[in-house]
Amino acid sequence: MPDDHRRFLVHAAHEGRHRGHAVQGASFEEAAVAFVETWSPAVDADGEVSVVVVDPEDGRTCCFRIDAETGETGPCA
Repeated sequence: MPDDHRRFLVHAAHEGRHRGHAVQGASFEEAAVAFVETWSPAVDADGEVSVVVVDPEDGRTCCFRIDAETGETGPCA
């Protein structure tokens, strides 16, 4: 694992934390994309996936919407 990577806990927004996985990444956004690429969560009617990323060290949480086709990422509304 590269030095700039750390561990995040990530789960699909429509599922509980109990369905989450540990994911390595350099940022919250990178961890969100890695989760979608690895576990292929369900895509909504807009063709997007919403995921929640938690830093287990400080509890900070971010939510991202990822376009399943393009991989474009943005914050949840």
